[in-house]
Parts: sequence; structure tokens; C-alpha cells
Amino acid sequence: MSSVKVAVRVRPFNNREIGRQAKCVISMKDKTTAIQHPKQSKDVKAFNFDYSYWSHTNEQDPNFAGQSKVYQDIGEEMLQHAFEGYNVCIFAYGQTGAGKSYTMMGKPEPRDQQGIIPQLCEELFDKIKTQESKDLQFSVEVSYMEIYCERVRDLLNPKNKGNLRVREHPLLGPYVEDLSKLAVTSFNEINTLMDEGNKARTVAATNMNETSSRSHAVFTVVFTQRRHDEMTDLSTEKVAKISLVDLAGSERANATGAKGDRLKEGANINKSLTTLGKVIHALAESSQSGSKKRKKSDFIPYRDSVLTWLLRENLGGNSKTAMIAALSPADINYEETLSTLRYADRAKQIVCKAVVNEDPNARLIRELKEEVMRLKELLKSEGLADLVESPASPSDGGQRIMTPRNEDAMEQLRASEKLIAELNETWEEKLKKTELVKQEREAALAELGVALDGTGTTIGVCSPKNTPHLVNLNEDPLMSECLLYYIKPGIMKVGSTHADIILSGPHIRDHHCTFESREKNGEIIVTVTPEKSATIFVNGKTVEGPLLLKTGHRVILGKNHVFRFNHPEQARQEREKTPSTETPGTVEAQLGEPVDWTFAQMELLEKQGIDMKLEMEKRLLAMEEQYRREKEEADQLLEQQRLDYESKLQALQSQVERASLLSGCTTPEYSTDDEQGESEPSWTEKEYQLAQWAFIKWRYHQFTSLRDDLWGNAIFLKEANAISVELKKKVQFQFVLLTDTMYSPLPPDLMPPDVASDQPYPRTIVAVEVHDLKNGATHYWTLDKLRQRLELMREMYDSTAEMTTTSAADCPVESLTGGDPFYDRFPWFRLVGRAFVYLSNLLYPVGIVHRVAVVSEKGDVRGWLRVAVQHVTDDDAPDCTGGVCQTGTARIAFNQEELQKKIDAENEAEANIPSGEELRIVEGQGNGTDDEEASEASAAAAAAAAAGGDGQKTPAEEEGEEEDSWVQFMKEHPHLKLGTTFTFRVTLLQASGIPPEYADVFCQFNFLHRHDEAFSTEPLKNTGKGPPLGFYHVQNISVVVTKSFIEYIRSQPLVFEVFGHYQQHPLHMQAKEEVIMQRRMPRTFPQSLPLAKPVPSPRHGRVPTTPNLNMTHCSYDLLGWWEICELGPSGEYIAAVVDHSDEKPCQGVFMLHQGIQRRIRVTLVHEPGQDVVWKGVKEVVIGRIRNKLEVKGPDGEVSALSLNICSQGYLYPPHDLRVFYQFEAAWDSSLHNSKLLNRVTPYREKVYMTVSAYIELDNCAQPACITKDLCLTIHSRDARLSQPRSLRSLFGSGYYRSPDSNRVSSVYELSLKHSSPEGSPGVQRRRRRVLDTSTTYVRGEENLAGWRPRGDSLIFEHQWELEKLTRLEQVERVRHLLLLREKMGIVSGEEGKEIRWILGEGDDDTVDRQITLLDKCLKLWSMEPLQLYVEDTDVDDDDDDDPAGMIRSVSTPVLSSTLVENSPQHSPAKSPVPPPPLGAADSEGPLPEGVAVPVLPPLPPDSTDDNPDYQALYIPAVEEIRVSPVVSRKGYLNFLEEKTSGWIKRWVVVRRPYVYMYNNEKDPVERGLINLATAQVEYSEDQQAMLKTPNTFSVCTKHRGFLLQTLGDKDVHDWLYAINPLLAGTIRSKLARRAAYLRI
Repeated sequence: MSSVKVAVRVRPFNNREIGRQAKCVISMKDKTTAIQHPKQSKDVKAFNFDYSYWSHTNEQDPNFAGQSKVYQDIGEEMLQHAFEGYNVCIFAYGQTGAGKSYTMMGKPEPRDQQGIIPQLCEELFDKIKTQESKDLQFSVEVSYMEIYCERVRDLLNPKNKGNLRVREHPLLGPYVEDLSKLAVTSFNEINTLMDEGNKARTVAATNMNETSSRSHAVFTVVFTQRRHDEMTDLSTEKVAKISLVDLAGSERANATGAKGDRLKEGANINKSLTTLGKVIHALAESSQSGSKKRKKSDFIPYRDSVLTWLLRENLGGNSKTAMIAALSPADINYEETLSTLRYADRAKQIVCKAVVNEDPNARLIRELKEEVMRLKELLKSEGLADLVESPASPSDGGQRIMTPRNEDAMEQLRASEKLIAELNETWEEKLKKTELVKQEREAALAELGVALDGTGTTIGVCSPKNTPHLVNLNEDPLMSECLLYYIKPGIMKVGSTHADIILSGPHIRDHHCTFESREKNGEIIVTVTPEKSATIFVNGKTVEGPLLLKTGHRVILGKNHVFRFNHPEQARQEREKTPSTETPGTVEAQLGEPVDWTFAQMELLEKQGIDMKLEMEKRLLAMEEQYRREKEEADQLLEQQRLDYESKLQALQSQVERASLLSGCTTPEYSTDDEQGESEPSWTEKEYQLAQWAFIKWRYHQFTSLRDDLWGNAIFLKEANAISVELKKKVQFQFVLLTDTMYSPLPPDLMPPDVASDQPYPRTIVAVEVHDLKNGATHYWTLDKLRQRLELMREMYDSTAEMTTTSAADCPVESLTGGDPFYDRFPWFRLVGRAFVYLSNLLYPVGIVHRVAVVSEKGDVRGWLRVAVQHVTDDDAPDCTGGVCQTGTARIAFNQEELQKKIDAENEAEANIPSGEELRIVEGQGNGTDDEEASEASAAAAAAAAAGGDGQKTPAEEEGEEEDSWVQFMKEHPHLKLGTTFTFRVTLLQASGIPPEYADVFCQFNFLHRHDEAFSTEPLKNTGKGPPLGFYHVQNISVVVTKSFIEYIRSQPLVFEVFGHYQQHPLHMQAKEEVIMQRRMPRTFPQSLPLAKPVPSPRHGRVPTTPNLNMTHCSYDLLGWWEICELGPSGEYIAAVVDHSDEKPCQGVFMLHQGIQRRIRVTLVHEPGQDVVWKGVKEVVIGRIRNKLEVKGPDGEVSALSLNICSQGYLYPPHDLRVFYQFEAAWDSSLHNSKLLNRVTPYREKVYMTVSAYIELDNCAQPACITKDLCLTIHSRDARLSQPRSLRSLFGSGYYRSPDSNRVSSVYELSLKHSSPEGSPGVQRRRRRVLDTSTTYVRGEENLAGWRPRGDSLIFEHQWELEKLTRLEQVERVRHLLLLREKMGIVSGEEGKEIRWILGEGDDDTVDRQITLLDKCLKLWSMEPLQLYVEDTDVDDDDDDDPAGMIRSVSTPVLSSTLVENSPQHSPAKSPVPPPPLGAADSEGPLPEGVAVPVLPPLPPDSTDDNPDYQALYIPAVEEIRVSPVVSRKGYLNFLEEKTSGWIKRWVVVRRPYVYMYNNEKDPVERGLINLATAQVEYSEDQQAMLKTPNTFSVCTKHRGFLLQTLGDKDVHDWLYAINPLLAGTIRSKLARRAAYLRI
């Protein structure tokens, strides 16, 4: 391999440059070329090349490099490579008029002005004349072509005036079809052809060059050397291809003044040179990567241009390549010259792999002959010439002493001559050798008993001719005599391990017996010797010692392995002894029956004295007795079940009768109590505030309206996308949620008209996000605008369909519709993001330099701004140094009423919210009824608070206190005196981190309420590299101090908006001919498979599955095991094999056989409880047969099948206290009439289906529905299926193959909720049915490629975006406060001064309340955790100080924010206080002060303990729980459960909020679980000391307790941290305190 040689050459000034008084910016020293920036003298860039030629001056300059110098360095070396057989290429590159053609062609006269091409051709023929001989012949062919406007022309053949086609051959590579290749014999001939080609070449005059080459010229010389070897009579040849390329120069249209054809030519030249640059860049990158694996990005774009396609081998393949870069010295061409230098510097890194072009076989023979001649010369020099002449029998070989060096030389000589002989061997001799080897192999295989046919193919096994052997006998005649065991001479061992013959079975020992084969008296005899206590029978008799075997003996090893011993020699001797006329002396003839497996078994029984008839009679009697006993037990069980069912029917009948009697009785006391209960409650002031806050939140925070908009308008969105795809508009539509926040304010055209000005919460609307892929823009439409545009889209679609082909060209669509409804105008500058700078430092004479984040509307940080804010006095002079220039002073007037109204509206909601609540919520808009109810309730609550509140101040008192606070403020802040003029300065310093796709970046800032008065900077070029963008924009702002201005700088920020020209939109890469709609996957809740929805019942219809918002009575965790059983050969149903090899979306893949009866078996496992009593399975339904994870189409279009219930009932496993309920249903897959189930599943395809089981419970009004998605594959009926083994299990200690692992598991949460006929208005509204149009078919929907409109998941994603924006806003505010605090400490030295004005925005009481709340939080953090129980009640108070008793008993519930949200015990329906909004942080602390916990109303008399016959009916709700992918910890733990003796070792995996238990590490099925949300973890040292078991802790659930023990001391804390981090931290803290106490 060799790199490309690169040379640079600088020419003198031309007339154009002399006329413009150009200066030279190029300097050269040795191999270094430097270029100086014409405007910045210190900016000098240096490059190192192989050659640097200074041709700027004349020949008198000692550093001047002429044409001969260039040829001597490059041309002679390349010509020498051509004679060696390498391909050679020289090409010149540079801008137009840089001297490329002069370097390559030169001038014909004088001779010292000739270029590289003439000189190389002339010296080529000179060398040919000197080297040509009888054995060496030369031939030369030339071709000359030009590439003009991406078309190839032949310059040597005047007939080929048209364009030639470029083709590619698999072996020859790219070539030009019909290109003339002319043979030449002298330099004069080649010079004539060269001159003719130059005359035919395309040239033209431009402003930069009078004879500018308008095409690329390629002059090719094919040089062939033919050599004949007289010794071997072989002819070899070397072919060298010399490519001499004169490239057209790159040019700029404004510099060359090209127009018309010249402009088109220049465009094509630049295109081909750009492609050449890409190829060189890609080749350099691949050369730098070395031997690394080639990536997809390493693709070399040869085919993008004809030039690079034809020069593919020369650029990066089999060629020795040199590049000459022609440079212009003028400063006016600085940019082009610098680009050429960089171009050449990149080309240095290309590595070519050139090889000699000759026959490899001939080259090998030539090299071997040279090696032989060298060795002969070596031996002759050592005086061993006679050995060289006849190495086989030297004359004095016995007396000659050979040195090690001579011996090595002789050995190498023999090896080389042998290789030459093999290479010169003819084909006929090779065939004879092959035939001889074949005959020897057939003879050896025949001796081993392998039969071959005439072609040498193995056709079977035959009996060996000489070797004794054992042949197997089997019960199946077809399996007999299929195994041969050769008994070779010597001793052969037989056993189950480490033996010559390995057998398996229950009666085969490790070392069972030995066979000894030896020769005695010229005859081979075989003796069998059993090992101690080994079972061996020969001819039915037990063998206890060595026994001589004869041919035909029956040998039984163990109980199952039956063989017949064959001795070919003995059999041959017996046949020779027996006359041919008599019966042959075989064993079958002697015994009169065939010797097979049956014969050997009968012989064994007879010799061992076993009577088969008597044995069969005994077994028959035993089986009859067993059948009688089992029949009696079944009859007793059936009678018991009949009695149980009769008792249950009687109990139900009596219950129905009592219920019918009670339904007719009414008690007047109930109505009286209800009327009394509606009296006005006596609420405190804070309870009224809490009620008012609840109603305001209920009014403005509605998810239902958002969901209604998404579901109701989905059909319009789908239709718009379908029309866009059919009309090829490259526009796609999708739903989006937009919220009016500080970072993402809604524009006026998107703001709904019905939004109240005093709305306390920001408004969220459903909009349509329009992706304009054609222009790379994104727009937002309202739903009304979507409907309006959709009407125009329909008109355009209909008009396009009606127009004919001829009329479509004359009448555009826009003229019919009045404009294209798919596109909108987009601005040149687009918003990058917003930043906020708070002005609290202006309250004090402190200047601060802020570094604030530029945040986009989606919450992504797109850069940073450095902004300085400071107070300016009259003495301060404007700063105009360092590039900072003041723009003047702006006078701003703050309108007291407007600003105060805005601030009061924003603070009103915060004042009404109780402390500790944090609101970040996606809001909608309720209907008019809800607004009126909320307004009335709010007014009533306010009136009640005003009437019943105690200690409230009058308005006059409040106004007086406010005036006093302002007077105090003026004393502390004299520079902010009301009515005076206050001036401050805002300096926008720098912007950093702005994405490079935004060019021409500028920034503007304004006050929140003054959007019309914005201060803007000048646009700056943004490249994304180098130093930050320096705006250095100073703006002085003068304001008349008012109360509204002071309130503003205390709480409100300045808004900075960064804009830029979006020049590289990411959607440009998606603008293809066909727009492929793909749904964006959610970021916050990724799920591999959506939760399965119940399949509707064909018999009973759809069971109501809407969420029940009533109170939850109890909840249970269900563990479900799903099995698919197939009918086995024994008539029993066996569980099908399940593939657990990878992380499957359905926890496993069932591998089923085609055409076999099946059953679905489901087992439900849960903790015992009196509330859950399974009554029976109502129905099992299978539907939604598909081959994709997602469910497409409504249930009505997919076949659903109801299965017949075969069996159901409880199971009672030993030593397990849990409840096991199992049922089976028969499944005939052919009734689905689905091709997915009636065929063998193709490779890499899966079949998915949904199974729903409707199960009735005793105390529930409707059945519980348990649903599971199953994944399966169908295989052929006779396929042998087994569990696939992964690589990890293959190289590990084995894999789990337990029969009960052929199942998949699932986890459910069963909640029993109270049934109430009616609820609150909010509950009734959430229960109403909403028309979902997302599944409605529209015309052209099939072209959307699976695209779906966004649904409920969009709300959760937007919730996370709002959460992120809120946190970013809080971070900026806290960063400002911390910076101000630090700055104040530096300036004034008083930390914490004016903390009330920094931390709070309200009055002193509010700040005091916040400080008090902070103190409480700190006290709670420093307190010890609350002990839920005390083991020893007699402990004195003094024991608290004893460090030894610090960790006597620690117990805390496992609670976290995640668990509280998912736990049913913390549902909003059960919370006495209105819950925080979705997305807000859950609070586990005490209730707000003054909030009363309401008392639940008393139960009716029938539900009390006085009436035991009363039984409440509940509504079951079953929810499937997805297994969390995050593993907190896994490993082995020892379990000690209730009512069990001894520890049980189990594999445990903690996936919060559940702990999953397995049998071992390889077990793929969950065997049990613990819900950490309802469990309590306890750790006690006293308990460990009492049980004398270290490293233990207990986990208590609602139903049972577990005592767990870790395997090591260090694992206790890790397991506790994984299960309960709070408890682990408490224990670690107490241990540290005890250790510190002991040290003291």
C-alpha cells in the first residue's frame, strides 16, 4: 500500500492579476507551502506536501522550478512504476487559469516548455528501445477522451461525434464503450495523436482565462510487456495502465462572467469537481480508520459523477497515483487558493493498494525459479556443485561433511523444485493421482464396513470382512442392526462415562465391562469380562467372569441394550466346514427361528426361570384392585360435591326471598335523616378557602374536554392526511396540545375567544401541528381552521379527479380553490427560544451578570445568554470600549392599573391555594353548566367566609397597613422613591450554544406587559463553532417609579427572545416522493405492548369495562399462569413448549403443532381472603387474531370465538396457603377461519391473540374480566419442539427445563368497588360515552401506512412537558436569588438582608408562614422516624439515650411518590382532601392546618352486625400490571413463611412496586409476588438475637408475613435499600450515631 503523492505548483501573475495590482500571498520553503490572509497579516496557514514547486518567478531565481524539474520528480517515478507492472495516474487540479494544462501538456516549442505528458511518452519509447530483446517484447496503445457536461467524447476518432456510454464490467471495472484504442510504435505517432486530440478538445474564453478548458481530458496509455521463458516454455505479460488527467478548473460565475452555455459548463465542471472532493474526503476517512470494520457511512460516491466513476481504480484502488495542485499567487484569489490547498492536503491521506498486473501462477513460477537459482549459487559457492547437479546420489556423499547451513539450503532447494514440478504438472497427471487416492480410500472404507457405489457415494453399512463387531437388536425391526461397534485389537472399555463404547441407561455402570481382542494360534479371539456388580447376559445366562465369545452369541448389557456378536473369520470357517449341499451352519438354521430382539428376551426369561404368564396375571389383578379403589374415591367425591351444591342453592334461594321482602319495606326515618343532613354545615374560614379552591380547580382543570376534542376530531385529521398523501402534497397533520405559559405563549390566532381575562390557570387547547415537509416549516392550526381547510382540500381533491390530463396543464388547482389549502406562509426568522432575567437586584444597588438558558417551546435548552442588569446613576458615562456601544435611553411608562390587574389575576389563584400544594396541570374548559355551578359555589363559599370568618380586618385597616408598609419600604430603599426617575441598564453580552442550523441570529427583549415595545439587536452570523456570539448591546431604560414598577421588578422578569434563520430544517430529510406517516412514540410512558382490552363476549355482549370511580372496598394482587395444552400420544393434554429465550413482549412464545386438539388452561393465584370467592367461569373468549403487536380495526371486524368450559375448581397444593383457582376451556383454532392459525407460521413471524375470561364472584354484581395477549407460532404436526437455548445458557451451567415452565405469567390487581347508582356531577360527566372517531374509516386510509391520530397518551406527554417548563422556570428564579444573595454578601457584607423581599412576594404574614413551614420541614428531616409499634413496653424513658438500643425496632411502611400514585389505597376517591393535580408532587405530610377530616356517614341498618344476612354487592375491576423493566436488585434469599418448617431458598427480583419470586435463577415463570405498596418492612436486632438467625428482616403484607435472610452480612443493607430506601437510610444513620457514641 502507498499513499497518493501530492505536489503543489504556483504560477506567475497573469495579465488580469497584474492589471488589478494583485499581491502574492504564497510562500514556499522546502516542502512547506504557506498562504497569508490578505487582510490579516498574522493569519498564515502552512501545509506540508511531497513537493512544493516555486514557478512564480523566472529561471534566474535559484528556487525556480521548471517543467523538467516537475517531470524529474513525478514523471520519472511514475514511468518506473509502469515498467514494474503497476497502474499509474497523474492528475492536475486547481481553479480555472491556475496552470493545470500547462503542467500536463505544456507548449510544443521550445522543448523545455513541454509538459509531463509529452516528456513521459518520449522517455517511454526511449526505454523500450533500450530494453527490447528476443525474450522481451513491448506494445503501446493510447486513447484520448474528454468529459464535457457529464458526457464522454472520443478525441481520437472523428467518426465518434456522439456521446459514448460508460459501462462497468465485473472484472474490468468501469470502461467507455466504443472508445478508440490506437496502437503506436514511436513517439512521433503518439505526439501526432496527442496534437489531434488537443485540437478537438473543448475550450472557451472567460474573464479569468482566455483558453479555459471546459472539459476534463483523460489521456490513457496501455503499456504491455511480454516475456518468454525458455526453460519452462511459458509466456508471461505485465500490463500497466497510465492515466494522465487534465481536470477543468473550478470557477465562480461572478468572477468568470459566464453566461448561457459557459454558465452551464461551469455548473457541470463544479458538480464533477465537488463529487471528486467528496470521493477524496471519503477515501481519506476510510484510510484513517485503518482495519476497522467498514461502516455504512464509509460509502464512496463514485457513481455521482462520470469523472470519478472512470477514475475509481486510480483514486482508491489498484494504482500508483500522483496529484499536482496548481495555485494562483494573487490575493484576489485567496479563497480559491486556500480551498485548493485544503483539497490537496486531504488527498495526502488516501492510501492506494497497487499490485503488479500479471498472472499469479506465472509470477509464482518466476519467483520460485529465482529462488532455485539463488540456492544453487549458494551451494556452488560452498563447493557443493556436484550435489546441485545430482542431489540424489552424490559421488562422495558418504565422506562429505554437511554443515547445518548447507543442509537447510539443500532442503529449500528440494522444496522449491518440488513446487515447480507441481505447478508444471499436467491435468492428466493430476487426474491419475486423484483416481489412485480414491481407490485407496474405498479399500479402507470397505475394511471398516462402509459400502460405496460406483460414484464413491456412501450407500450404507455392511458387515466388515475381518474385524469382530457387535450389532444392535431392537424391538422395532427397522431399528435393528443399525449400530455397529468394532472390537479392535486390545482392550475396549464399555460404560456410561470415559469409555470406548458409551452406553446410557439405569443399569449401566460407569465402568461396566471390557472386551479383549487378541490373536491366538493365528486366530483372533474375543473375551468379555464384567466389572464388579455389573449386569451382563450372554445367551440368557449371567456372566460373572471372563467368557469367550463366538459368532452369533446374544449379549445383553444392563437391561435394555441387546447385541449380537459377529466374528467374520469364524463365520467364514463354519461355512467352509459345512458342505454346500447341506444347510448352512448359521445360528438361525441351528435354532430354527430368526435371532432378533424377541428371541433374545425370551431366551433370557427362560434361562432366568421367569414365568411370563404368571407374571401377567399378577399385574392384571393389581390393576383391577387399583381401578376399584379409585372408582370408590371418585364416587364419594361426586356425592360430596352434589351435597355442597344443594346447600348453596338453598342458601341463595333464602337470600333472594329475604331481599324481595326487604325491598318492599320503607322506613320514614331515612328520609328524615337525609333532610336533616342537608342543613348548612358549620365550616371554619380555612375550610371555606379549601372549598373555594376546590371549586376553582374543578372549573378550570378538565381533562374531559381535551379527550373529547381528540376523539371527536380524529376523523378530520385522518381525512386531511389521506388527501395529502393522494395529492402528494408532502404535508402531514397531527394533534398537539399547546399551553399558554411563559416559555410558550399562545399566539392571538390560537387563543380561544371564550377565555376569561382573570382565569387563574393557563389555558391548554387542542391544536393541529402541520409539518410542511416541502418547505421545512411547522405551523399550528386551530380545530376550526382544520375544518375550514378540509373543505377546501375536498374541493381540490374532487377537482383534481375530474380534470383531464390536457386540462390540468391549462387550469391549475390553485385557481379553482383560490389558493393551496395545505400550505401557509412561514417567516424568514424563526424563534429559537426564550429566556427570562429577573430584576430583583434593582431593589438594591447591585449589578449582576446573568447566564440564563434559552428554552424552546418544547422545554429543550437551545443555548445560553449572558445578560448584565445594573442600576445607572447620572454620573455613569456610557461604556463604548471593547466593542460595547450604548444605543441610547428609552423611557418606559408603567400603567398602574393594567399591570396591577395582570399581577392580581396571576396571584389570585396562588392566594387561594393551601400551602404545600403545587399546581402543574394540563387544563381544558368545562361546559357552561359547570361554569355556572362553579361560579355559584365559589360565590357562596366566599359569602359564607365573609359572614362566618372571625378576626377579619376591615378594608380601611388593610389599606392603612399597606400604606405603612410602603412608607417603611421607602425608608429602606431611598433610590426607589415614588415619583422619581429610575434608570437601569440592560447589557446583552453574548449568546453561546445556539444550534448551527440557525443562521443570522438576533435577540430582542421586552417587559411582560409591553410586547409592542421590544429592544432588538443586529443579526449575527452563527456557525456553531468558535467563540460565542458577541452582541454587546447596551440599552438604558428610564422609568418613573410607581408601585406597579416596584411590584414588577420584585416578581416579574424581562423576556428575551432569540430568533434565527432556520437554514437546515430537520424535516427536509423526510421530504421524499411518498410521504410516510409514522406515529411518534411517546417519551414518557414507553410500552412494548399496550395493555390488552377485553374481547367482547359473543353470547352476553360487552361487559362494562369503564373505570369505576366509587370507593374501593378491598384489593388483591392476582398472579395468573396461562398454558396452552395439546393432546399428546398418551391421550392426555400436555402443556405446549414456551420459548422464554429473549425478552418477549408477551413474556413468552407458545410453540404449537398444527392440527392438534388444544385447551386453554388458566390458573389464578392470590392470598386468601373472605372477599374473593370464585363462583365459576361464565365464559372464555378468544379474538383479535393478528401478526402485529398493535390491534388494528374494531372488534366487530375481527372474529371472536367463545370456548366451552371443560373443568374448573380450586387446587390445594401441599405446603402452600395461597388460593389456587384453575379452569380449562377447549379451543378449536379452525373455527376462527384465520389463515394465521391454519398455516405454519413463517420464519421471524409471530401470531398474537387476545384471551378474555369472564369469572363470577359470590359477592359481585357482574363478572370480573381477566384479559391477556398471547404470542404463539404454529409448526408442522410432526415437528419436534424443545425450548430454544440461548448462548448464555449454552455456555453456562445449563438451562431450566422444568415441565411447569411451559407457561406465561401475568400480574393483575383485582379491586372490589362499592356499587352506587349515582355520583357527583364530575363523576357522571366522566362516565358519559364519547364518540371515538379515530377508528372510523375514511377514504384513502390504507395509504397512511399504519399512521394513527394521537389519543390520551398525548395528554400525559404534554403533562411532562409542562412539568419540565415549570421546573426550568423555578430553576432560573432560584439561580437568580442565589446569585443575588452571593452578590449582596460581597457588596454589603450583610447576609440575609431583606430576606422577606427576596423570598416572598406577599405580605409579612405570608413570608412568616413560609419561614415557619421551612423550620417545620427541617425539624421533620432531623427527627427520628416514627415507630409504628414497640416491642418492649416496659422500657424506661432513659433508654432513649442508650446507643445500644437505637436499632431495637425500626418499622416503616414502603411508600414513595410512585407507589402512592399506583396504589389503590391512595386513590382520589378515598382522600379526604382534594388531591393534587396530575403531575404535581404527591404530599405525604399532615393535612393543612384547619382542614377537618370528614366523617363517613353511618351504614344502613341492614349492613351492620345486627343483620348478618346482609351481603353487599360489589363491582369488580381488574387491571393488568405491567412488569417494570427496572431491576432494583436480584439474587437469592432464604424465606421462612407462616406455618412452614425450615428455610426455602428462592431467587428474588425486585421490580418496584413488586417483589417477584422464582424457584431458581433459570426459572422464567414468576412463582409468587409481594406488593411493596401495601407491605411493611421490619428490621430488629432484638428479633435476630431471639431467633439466633443473623442477617434477617421481615416483610408483612395484609395477609401474611415473610421472614427473609440474606446470604451474607454485606447484602442486608443492599436488599433493604432496594425494598425500602427510607428504612435503609434510617438504619444506616442510627448505626453511624451509635458508632460515634461508642468512640466517645
